[in-house]
Amino acid sequence: MNEQSKLRSPVVIVGLGEIGQVFAQGFLKNSHPVLPVTRQQSLTSVLASASDAAALLVAVAEKDLNTVLEQVPVGWHDRLILIQNELLPQDWTRLGIAQPTVASIWFEKKPGKFVKQLMPSPVWGPLADLVDTALSGSGLEARIVQDANEMLEELVIKNVYILTTNIAGLQVGGDVAALWQDHEELARVIADEVICIQEKLVGQILTPEPLIEGLLAGFEGDPSHPCKGRTAEARLQRALVQARKFNVATPQMDAIAAACAAE
Repeated sequence: MNEQSKLRSPVVIVGLGEIGQVFAQGFLKNSHPVLPVTRQQSLTSVLASASDAAALLVAVAEKDLNTVLEQVPVGWHDRLILIQNELLPQDWTRLGIAQPTVASIWFEKKPGKFVKQLMPSPVWGPLADLVDTALSGSGLEARIVQDANEMLEELVIKNVYILTTNIAGLQVGGDVAALWQDHEELARVIADEVICIQEKLVGQILTPEPLIEGLLAGFEGDPSHPCKGRTAEARLQRALVQARKFNVATPQMDAIAAACAAE
């Protein structure tokens, strides 16, 4: 057996939906065995039997992230890889997790369709090279970020993109190209409200210009990307709960929420 054909350390993956499967394929193509954790399995038990694993990739939906992270033993904190939308440092620091590896993924995978990249995915942390390897194994690109502050901006950019497009889509539907071409003012107002909420969540003032530039880069990466995802209303409601918590005025979001409730 030559050196390249030898199996490398395994990777544990919690959540084998479409995105988790993309990573699993990438790891397998690079000789990393994949240990899946299904809903029927105990995460603690799987981790106890996988002490030699290189990483623990958490690929569950945003709403399930906290529940999963609370089950991760301290000894695995430095092997964590997080890839959720709406992810911010508070999601891991509140549990004493100092520096996981974090990726802001800019690709999508729908059932029965090929994976589609909008642009390279920024990744930061001790296992950034491993994430890069996995993505390249699936024909995708990563962009390794060296600085925590830069990664914070990348996470906020993705949040502004996801929330602005989904919330605007509840009102106007269509794709992101049409949103900017025909409803730029609406998109900017919603983006401003999102940024105000993000500032409170991260506890610092954010410069809007690079965030809007990042939003537009996402639009350019896939102009035909639909605005309204299946979780759009849930995202709107989460944003409104956060706005109320921090006393942030969101008149445009409020109007959209009222219209949705009246339908």
